[in-house]
Amino acid sequence: MRGEDAGRGKGFTLSFLIRVQLPDSPGTLGAVASALGMAGADILSVNVVERGNGVAIDDFVVELPAGRLPDTLITAAESVDGVEVDAVRPYAGVLDTHRELELVEAIASQPSSGLELLADGVPRIVRAGWSIVVQAGDGDNGDKGGNGITRLASSTAAPEAPLGELPWLPLEHATVLDSEAPWVPKMWRELGTELAATPVGRPERALLVGRPGGPMFRAAEVARLAHLAGIVAVVLRD
Repeated sequence: MRGEDAGRGKGFTLSFLIRVQLPDSPGTLGAVASALGMAGADILSVNVVERGNGVAIDDFVVELPAGRLPDTLITAAESVDGVEVDAVRPYAGVLDTHRELELVEAIASQPSSGLELLADGVPRIVRAGWSIVVQAGDGDNGDKGGNGITRLASSTAAPEAPLGELPWLPLEHATVLDSEAPWVPKMWRELGTELAATPVGRPERALLVGRPGGPMFRAAEVARLAHLAGIVAVVLRD
């Protein structure tokens, strides 16, 4: 614990994901890290989400001592010239490496549970809140919803309410979805849920990923989803 927080909570901390846009120039990333550290944040990981045209999008996963407000992260990061904070949200994901390879290996060893493993593993890979595998028309298994939509698999934190019409199915390519579209459930909109989807082996079947509270899905993240879903579809040979 640091200084004034030494007597609070006996080491209790909260984890946050902070996404920043920063100039892609030497020293800027280090300056942001230093600013976050001065604000009391313990940096657990840094992930480059996207880079191009002189701008980088980076995700920091940090811990703050109990009692520190997440707004301090915004103030600290934006104290560095040219830095803008896209979003700050609580983070409860697992920090590990080679997540995609581990997930593909698990699916290859248990193909009968492949879609369930995919839905459960993707949120940890792309730092999202939940994911659902859905299919238009009659699914091979799963729960049949309204308007011919079948839920084939869900992550543990996925919304349980039946899905209504999904006008974007069938889906030819991975894409960011309009989070304010009429088909989006009211609760998802109230939580500021950002959405992305990618086909899994066929246009009628898709992986839907939700990120309550943001940040928005970047092109590089959508491409990552598409690549992973494509590999899984080949592994499942379906």
